[in-house]
Amino acid sequence: MAAFGWLPSRRRATARSVAAGEAAAEAARKTSQELEHATRAEAEAALAAGAATAEGAAEEAAEEAEEAEPDFPVAGDVHAAAFFDLDNTIMQGAALYHFGRGLYKRKFFRTRDLARFAWQQAYFRLAGAENSGHMEDAQSSALSIVQGHRVADLMEMGEEIYDEYMAERIWPGTRALAQAHLDAGQKVWLVTAAPVETATIIARRLGLTGALGTVAESVGGVYTGRLVGEVLHGPAKAEAVRALAAAETLELARCAAYSDSANDIPMLSLVGHPYAINPDARLRKHAREHGWRLRDYRTGRKAAKVGIPAAAGVGAVAGGAAAAAALQRRRR
Repeated sequence: MAAFGWLPSRRRATARSVAAGEAAAEAARKTSQELEHATRAEAEAALAAGAATAEGAAEEAAEEAEEAEPDFPVAGDVHAAAFFDLDNTIMQGAALYHFGRGLYKRKFFRTRDLARFAWQQAYFRLAGAENSGHMEDAQSSALSIVQGHRVADLMEMGEEIYDEYMAERIWPGTRALAQAHLDAGQKVWLVTAAPVETATIIARRLGLTGALGTVAESVGGVYTGRLVGEVLHGPAKAEAVRALAAAETLELARCAAYSDSANDIPMLSLVGHPYAINPDARLRKHAREHGWRLRDYRTGRKAAKVGIPAAAGVGAVAGGAAAAAALQRRRR
């Protein structure tokens, strides 16, 4: 675990982090096999429509590089893959927040849940806290919402919510980076704290290989209200990447990882090609100190409204509570 040497002891991977990572890797491999047999029509149409924009963004990213870089990714390297964080890396804002907005619109919440979820969302956003007690409370509240619901129902709603809130928030520049790996014959995975079902929908819509996400336990296609391990956040993401790399016979030194958040330094530190994308202040500083490549698609003519930061581990429903509260305020 030398890669985690820079972290304080409380942030080292725990048994639950390892369990979460292994569960995410197993789910990702299963869903990626399903995606390989699914139609590529939607992805091809999206690529055709956005090809010019993505190409322009990629050219600008290259012009911003401080020094010339060797050809990367390496075409035909079957032992290399790319791992992309989702929130504010590929998508403007937090997937959990947008997903929660869609669930609220569909009356998935009870009104009495709103105040509790809004508070938990605000706590993580403003305090950036990872206190275990608050994490447990947030997880329990979010899981209580999905308990007893069918996985298939949330997947169906997720498809609609992607079209309503997420499709237009994809960063063209990061999307072009992902496509470069695909064009080189490499697999590309999302790695996110969002539910694996939501993450898989996004990966499929973007034509990616699959997704590593938080795994909620289900029995007979119905959510039990329990997590497998913990939320896929921080060290748990690194464990998921490590487990997937082992299963896919990847060499991490030849792989790439992309993220906007210092919380993902454990994951970025695993690979030979780490990228800081739209980085927060801590990650920007760390990347410069370690010679990592930087890309920022928020400035100049590439700027777009940056969404609310992801809440660490609150879950899709808690992520949407802030939107619900805002809607209520506007109606008054």
